[in-house]
Amino acid sequence: MTPSHPKSVCVFCGSRFGKAPAYKAAAHATGTAIAQNGWRLVYGAGDVGLMGEVANATQAAGGEVFGVIPVHLFDREVGKRDLSTFVITENMHERKKVMFMNCDAIVVLPGGAGSLDEFFEVLTWRQLGLHDKPIYLLNTDGYWDKLADLIHHVISQGFADASMLNFINVVATPQDVVDDLQELWG
Repeated sequence: MTPSHPKSVCVFCGSRFGKAPAYKAAAHATGTAIAQNGWRLVYGAGDVGLMGEVANATQAAGGEVFGVIPVHLFDREVGKRDLSTFVITENMHERKKVMFMNCDAIVVLPGGAGSLDEFFEVLTWRQLGLHDKPIYLLNTDGYWDKLADLIHHVISQGFADASMLNFINVVATPQDVVDDLQELWG
């Protein structure tokens, strides 16, 4: 059976831009690359911060965008209604589930507690064998260095098996993600 949609990349990222201009540039490059490769962006449907940047870049490059936002964040994250697909959920748990179920790979750009929550949920599901989707930490300007250190610490202290490192691809640039996915997806 042929999928009814193109390969889809879920991007978890901040609803703020952060301090370094490189974060915004990476979000823009990620969105542009998703569209240029004929992939669909799946993201949190916000029109603010890195979320808005990745979606606007995808749209500007002619890409399809699937956004998912919980009703309680619609005003705060300025729900972006001009998307190919726009889903409003009741809560954050549903949002993550809908985003995950509609993607083939996950990319985590710089972000805060919400992005960490999303990352750890998909990592845990992968660790439990519930999926085999690739997970990328886009380590723009070393943003995720401390997180990578923490994961190594968790493993060194015996709270996770070293195989967990096989579930995470720490990459420096959006092009690294593209190169890997092109090889994976053909």
